[in-house]
Amino acid sequence: MTPTPKQLAILTAIRDFRLRQGFSPTMQELADQLGVSKVTVFEHVQALERKKLIHREPHRARSLTVHPAVKLPEPWNQHSQATDFPMAGSIAAGRPIEAVENPDTISLGDMFASRFGTFALRVRGDSMIEDHITDGDLVIVEQRSTARDGETVVALLSDGAATLKRIYREKNRVRLQPANKSMAPIYVDSDVTIQGVVIGVLRPFSR
Repeated sequence: MTPTPKQLAILTAIRDFRLRQGFSPTMQELADQLGVSKVTVFEHVQALERKKLIHREPHRARSLTVHPAVKLPEPWNQHSQATDFPMAGSIAAGRPIEAVENPDTISLGDMFASRFGTFALRVRGDSMIEDHITDGDLVIVEQRSTARDGETVVALLSDGAATLKRIYREKNRVRLQPANKSMAPIYVDSDVTIQGVVIGVLRPFSR
């Protein structure tokens, strides 16, 4: 079903918030962003649920997701820059080889393309250093709500906080495992909310 213009604004706001933050907005955050009351947002969200354009889990503050089939305007970013780089060939990281020039172009957008959509998050902390994900890195996250055991996920905890960990399902619970021997795993119940799965890491040396 087609959303009204105001409902389209809600859908776009949810999408853009998730792209920026890596997790879903609350009703109050949507209201603040759109300059309307929380009651108005709630009414629109209920209408969008009836139209099956969004999904919301009961009793979870950050569970709003836009249905993958919904077509929204492309996000605009005034700070966006080109993501295509000249590809000059190969370079040895082991035994030296002859440098062979092979002009081409590499696109970060193509490299991390996903039918589910992707977003980037800045890593804060050292819980994943043994997986070579360090403080200040950018992780590229595929936006989906399911993951296989052992995948690195953006998991939303019951208090609304998000964390980057490997996920493992155990009897009657889920283990969110850090890749740092000095840190203990986080145990949560089986209905943990997954916001996405890490599919790449970017690390600028000049930071």
